[in-house]
Amino acid sequence: MLGLIKTYLNVEILNFKKLNGYDNANYLVETKEGKLIFKTYPYSEKTFDLLQTETDILHSLQHQFKGRVPHPVPFEDGLYVKLMEWDGQKLLGRLLTFLEGEFFGNLNPEAADYQDLGRFLADLDLELGKKSSYVLASRKWEWDLQYLELIQKYLEDIPSAKDRNTVKYFLQQHEEVVRPLLPHLRKSIIYNDANEWNILLNKDQQISLIDFGDLAYSPLINELAVAMTYAAYEKENYLDWCLELLKGYHSKLALTEQELALLYYLIAGRLCISACNSAHARRVDPENAYASISEDNAWKMLYAWLKINPIGAENAFRLAVGLNPRPVKTLDESLSYRYQYLSKILSVSYSKPIQMERAAFQYMYDVKGNTFLDAYNNIPHVGHSHPKVVEAGQRQMAKLNTNTRYLYDLLPQYAEKLLAKFPSSLNRVFFVNSGSAASDLAIRMAKWHTNREGIMIMEHGYHGNTQISIDISDYKFSNPKGQGQKDYILKVPIPDAFRGKYSYDPGNQGKKYATEAVELVNQFKYPIAAFIAEPIVGCGGQVPLAPGYLQELYPAIRAHGGLCISDEVQTGFGRVGDHFWGFEQHGIVPDMVILGKPMGNGHPMGAVVCTQEIADSFEKGVEFFSSFGGNPVSCAMGLAVLEVMEEEGLQENALEVGNYYKSLFVQLQQQYACIGDVRGSGLFLGVDLVKPGTKEEDEQLAKLIKNQLREKYILISTDGPKDSVLKTKPPLIFTKENALKVVEEMERILYKLKR
Repeated sequence: MLGLIKTYLNVEILNFKKLNGYDNANYLVETKEGKLIFKTYPYSEKTFDLLQTETDILHSLQHQFKGRVPHPVPFEDGLYVKLMEWDGQKLLGRLLTFLEGEFFGNLNPEAADYQDLGRFLADLDLELGKKSSYVLASRKWEWDLQYLELIQKYLEDIPSAKDRNTVKYFLQQHEEVVRPLLPHLRKSIIYNDANEWNILLNKDQQISLIDFGDLAYSPLINELAVAMTYAAYEKENYLDWCLELLKGYHSKLALTEQELALLYYLIAGRLCISACNSAHARRVDPENAYASISEDNAWKMLYAWLKINPIGAENAFRLAVGLNPRPVKTLDESLSYRYQYLSKILSVSYSKPIQMERAAFQYMYDVKGNTFLDAYNNIPHVGHSHPKVVEAGQRQMAKLNTNTRYLYDLLPQYAEKLLAKFPSSLNRVFFVNSGSAASDLAIRMAKWHTNREGIMIMEHGYHGNTQISIDISDYKFSNPKGQGQKDYILKVPIPDAFRGKYSYDPGNQGKKYATEAVELVNQFKYPIAAFIAEPIVGCGGQVPLAPGYLQELYPAIRAHGGLCISDEVQTGFGRVGDHFWGFEQHGIVPDMVILGKPMGNGHPMGAVVCTQEIADSFEKGVEFFSSFGGNPVSCAMGLAVLEVMEEEGLQENALEVGNYYKSLFVQLQQQYACIGDVRGSGLFLGVDLVKPGTKEEDEQLAKLIKNQLREKYILISTDGPKDSVLKTKPPLIFTKENALKVVEEMERILYKLKR
């Protein structure tokens, strides 16, 4: 390459050094007259036009920014962009002045430096805004935020499914929030690449910029979004650094409220662009370290960005430029509006209810700008707003949504994928649209199959909100306001290893409880059609059925002619960690399984899975039909949930994080006598709070901790007969960092209470 420059530059060269470059080759050329930058590019007509445009713009900026932006230097023949031949290839070459100074990347810029950068970029944009270019206006490429969708072609270059889906989430948010407003934004030529290796601080402490190769005709706000991204992504407290740059920029070039509202999503978009292009560059050119220089920082900030409420970010941006936060309803106003149309029997969580606006993965965002860590909601199984599930629903809804009386392959495809997760004897599925409907249907099927009426249920069990579901839910019918126990219902004691009457004999509790249950069956006046129970009784206080209980009881129920039903609405789909279904922990196979909540990640779905024999029997009765059960949209979303679980290893994550989470609670138990028991498995855990020295439930302490955690922006809830058990069943994407945060905050509360 030195020979090439000597051919076209008739000066004595003192030194020649190759510099870093993304997709072109850059060289530092030292001559007696000074230093020059020699840049070469693979030849194309498009590149030639872009380089000519860049040269023209750099010339036009010299009157205001001389010495602070590169100055094009002509070759001997007067050309600024020259077609060259080298090693049998056509290249385009150009020369620029060399700017002295220290890169921001080698410094430790302070807040004032970023305010200066903001002012400089605003001045630059004011000047660039006077110019026009058909070449730049027609340029459409993946480094321009207005064309964020172009990076989708690089998604598969990202090796981690979790990382890919995080990018997909922000792409979806961009389409929803930013894309509709793009036609209404101010557009201009912008610099578009104010990163720490393009920004120099010279000896006079003035900021200068190199590398104008990313010039774009784009929404003006994109200039600031790009600069803010790179100003923050190596720092802690990302927003603080963004705000300094924003203040400087706005002082020279005022931003609109609409532009401020988009900044959060545009910064996320730039991080996605950086991450995707780095992943692609690493795949096609693993030796080019420069192309991946910002990748780690981009990923770190992207995940941290999820923890920031978009409304909170927008309000911070507004305050930085002298605007008030976005107005919202007060809590009283929201409650009043709700109760104009809804009954107060529809309860709300926490002493101070939360006005929620959005959610992402394990985070929820309220209207005031706060971010809550969700350690509570088990319905968004693979994470709130998971992009793969959202996309599946959107795509299928736009294509076909109907009922199961028509033929569409999604129905058997999903059934096949779902049933593959079960033992071979459970090979038929009936789809409905809730766990409650599934419970209702399962009881109906059991009664039909056995021609019996008696239903054996678990103390404190809960199975749904239909009439039949309430009839079989002790949690509901035994409530002081409940309807009472129907005569065909047999309730058996919960095999509670901690608080139960056989706790003195830990090795035999399950067997003793099962023996007692069988005796009750023998004395019951109705022949038993079915026994239904959760493997871990949620409303009982996250109580796992004592070991050996179901192994003893299931054969006895079958010997009496009854069916065994496992309610996996809460325990299923890998939540317990070591198995995909809760019943597998007990070494048994039920005759029927009830599914719900996590099937569609928040989309209403439910199902009954059963044996061929039960299905054949049910076929002899009146037709079964569910208007929404098994519809194409539900099947598409259900498939997406299963695929996400496999791609992201979420059952394995539930096991690993759940074991760690539980160990932290056990450590806390050793320090505080108010923690009587820590139980459950995977990401289905309960912390039983007691009055020290006893097993007496302490519901007041549970309520206090739940509400104080809410004040620390952590969502957790309580359950159990006296609401004395803290329950935590977070989305399976929960991390060890999340688990540690929950337990550390709980420890701070207990320490202050001296419990």
